Amino acid sequence: MSDNWSIARFSRLAELLRTHRTSDGGVTFNVVARDRERLGQPDSILSRLDETEFDELWLFAVDDGDGLTPEDCGGITRFRQAGRGLFVTRDHMDVGSSLCSLGGVGKAHYFHTRNPDPDQSRRVTDDPFSTNISWPNFHSGANGDFQAVAIVAPTHPVLADPDSPTGAIRFLPAHPHEGAVDAPNDEPARVIARGKSKVTGRSFNLAVAFEPSIGGGPAVAQSTFHHFADYNWDTRLGCPSFVTEPPGNGMQTEQQALRDAHRYSVNVALWLAGVT
Repeated sequence: MSDNWSIARFSRLAELLRTHRTSDGGVTFNVVARDRERLGQPDSILSRLDETEFDELWLFAVDDGDGLTPEDCGGITRFRQAGRGLFVTRDHMDVGSSLCSLGGVGKAHYFHTRNPDPDQSRRVTDDPFSTNISWPNFHSGANGDFQAVAIVAPTHPVLADPDSPTGAIRFLPAHPHEGAVDAPNDEPARVIARGKSKVTGRSFNLAVAFEPSIGGGPAVAQSTFHHFADYNWDTRLGCPSFVTEPPGNGMQTEQQALRDAHRYSVNVALWLAGVT
């Protein structure tokens, strides 16, 4: 495993989806988990994604702005325009900023130097502890802990949980510096969940859902890939050496938090595939 956020750092998510079963015991998802090919060159799958038989793409943007080539963006955009599902997530500051080149969903992601939040008041540092990281960097808690989720009514299908006393997901993994997402005004999209900074008390958006339309298939823009990383589900699984913030263990001591993270992941995969 490389000392970075490679796809190997999301092995628990891949296992969760691969082992999920339908009511009659059948396989629900066939999962292909891979890193992109060499940076700076079109990826052989992403650049021609619209020509494949995949139903949905989960894109974890861990790059510094160079993760997608124009050809990759074109293939992904055509893929969604054909009605297929897209999940796109990133992290703080400019991590994952190559997403800005994606049609539609790319506009939901705000970064430090590319597509910054139009609200000037939100272009401020929220997490003061990691001094090398600037806005957007909303502090929802330590890696390994969980955060409470504020549902934006009406409850979206990806957040529904009939086993919950509220009928919805209540928790997601926390992260010391989450990115910023919002619903573009010219898209059939809305904010569906919010978090709250444990430092400033500021509310911030966790997820934006794009409804299927003539412009494209269903999509979700998420504030950080840490909601799905092995390390954030169980810190005992390790992290890259540059992650130095003190971790928590709330995801292990509060089992409902881990169950909610699992249910949310499955909900998203089902919804993107057109199953609600």
